[in-house]
Amino acid sequence: MPLPYEYRHPGEEFDAFLREVMEACNFATRNPAYTTTEAVLRTFRRRLSVRDGLRFADVLPPVLRALFVKEWAIDEKPLPFASREELTAEVKALRRDHNFSPDTAIADVARSLRKHVDEMKLDAVLATLPQGAVEFWKAD
Repeated sequence: MPLPYEYRHPGEEFDAFLREVMEACNFATRNPAYTTTEAVLRTFRRRLSVRDGLRFADVLPPVLRALFVKEWAIDEKPLPFASREELTAEVKALRRDHNFSPDTAIADVARSLRKHVDEMKLDAVLATLPQGAVEFWKAD
């Protein structure tokens, strides 16, 4: 079997993703785009069991997949999904002094993510996750 495309240039793919988040959030550099992305992924992850989280991770490109599972406290009980405002506050709480995530951070990351995954696979997995998962990854 040939090396799958997603593993040939994962760094370049991740850089392209971060540039999109950077532009969507009006950041001057990729550093706050990285923090925003990490915060959005962690906020979503906190609502999933390990089993569901790994199923979600399977649809992500390699570097986003690694970021999604990085430092996962797998013994924590999943939280329920909350309002967009509460979820956004949680996104902004990661490294608070160095986090410049806008109020639109979740939708901005969702929009960029959808450009870098198979949307049909993403939507199929989201439909099997706890209520609130589909809404979380809406890009509008």
